[in-house]
Amino acid sequence: MDKPQGQRFRRLREDFECENCKRRICGNGFTDHCPKCLVGKHVDINPGDRSSKCKGTMLPIHTTYARDCFIIYYKCAKCGTRWRVKAADDDNRELMMAMLIS
Repeated sequence: MDKPQGQRFRRLREDFECENCKRRICGNGFTDHCPKCLVGKHVDINPGDRSSKCKGTMLPIHTTYARDCFIIYYKCAKCGTRWRVKAADDDNRELMMAMLIS
């Protein structure tokens, strides 16, 4: 999860279909996973760059909650890369609560 110096978040508005639950997602430039099942795709090396060649499924493995915010932790099912993201307001709270670790 280390970013090379000089790399910044690149905001891209992309719509996509969740490869897990098939829900159609309208991206807002920060959307990187399905808000229903929380599954994503390994497309970035640095947030928003879309330069990962892996393209594996990013599976949510657990969540944490601090400072009024959920963090979702992921592991790529293909290459094992780990990633974390701040949850969006429309993410499935019930599922995040079920995955919560203290």
